[in-house]
Amino acid sequence: MILEMVRANGAVSLRELARVVQTSEVTVRRDVRALEAEGLLDRRHGGAVLPGGFTRESGFPQKSHLATAEKTAIADLAASFVEEGEAVVVGAGTTTQELARRLARVPGLTVVTNSLLVAQALAHANRVEVVMTGGTLRGSNYALVGSGAEQSLQGLRVSRAFLSGSGLTAERGLSTSNMLSASVDRALVQAAAEVVVLADHTKLGTDTMFQTVPTDVITRLVTDEPPAHDERAATELQALADQGVHISVAGPGTGTGPSAGTVHGGEPVTPARRRDVPLPGQRRSLPLGHGQPPAPGTPPGDRLRSAASLGEQPSARVADLAPRRR
Repeated sequence: MILEMVRANGAVSLRELARVVQTSEVTVRRDVRALEAEGLLDRRHGGAVLPGGFTRESGFPQKSHLATAEKTAIADLAASFVEEGEAVVVGAGTTTQELARRLARVPGLTVVTNSLLVAQALAHANRVEVVMTGGTLRGSNYALVGSGAEQSLQGLRVSRAFLSGSGLTAERGLSTSNMLSASVDRALVQAAAEVVVLADHTKLGTDTMFQTVPTDVITRLVTDEPPAHDERAATELQALADQGVHISVAGPGTGTGPSAGTVHGGEPVTPARRRDVPLPGQRRSLPLGHGQPPAPGTPPGDRLRSAASLGEQPSARVADLAPRRR
């Protein structure tokens, strides 16, 4: 049944597989791992996809059903970094589409994008100006790519770029499976003073064919809390922090703040708890008042969970630890 669903849809989330086969996600994950060992499918992005390695990319219909809760929490948190009157660029992707829905309520905002889905999410936002690149439409993700898109970004300068991708590693940074998409994303990065990557934990440790943003160019990663058993994601977060990337972890919660009261599809969205994770590393140090680094030998997952939660310190701000590259 799992193979039939993957072959019919191209990609299926673990949550959807567990619902259809009426078992737990733990059991489904074990079955997917066994099927991957036989070469019948690949594990990607919190689900299963048709085998194909570095060269395959799921289309928008498949991606939109993967890690939806995580993408919502990440979008809530990422939106809180955007201030009134800013100019930002937003790349293509299902997570950035969720972000755009929340940016619709930021007054005086200018959003430059190559994504038709991002533009559509902001189309009726009266207080937001949308600027679209030129280019050739890539139907699989509704994005404008090619030389026309890249040339239209020349000479542009904005405060932040919000990008997603297919995979993120400390070694190569953000990557994607499509050469044209990677090229346009690099042009978006060149236009921004800061680069914010939006990636749920399932993309951590995944490497795909074309590098989009090297690690030393990424200013901040907004992600969700990795499961306790996911040592790969926890280790990758540690390695990214060691290289100077600010790590902001989003999770479900309640309360008010920059991300409170946002609307998705006309329904209220529960705002995310913001938790910045200043993980210890050779070039990073915790500010005064933020506790001591974990003892040597502490597992990566425990290091993540030992970080202070801003939700528990209402007067605190997101820590801005100076990356080594700047």
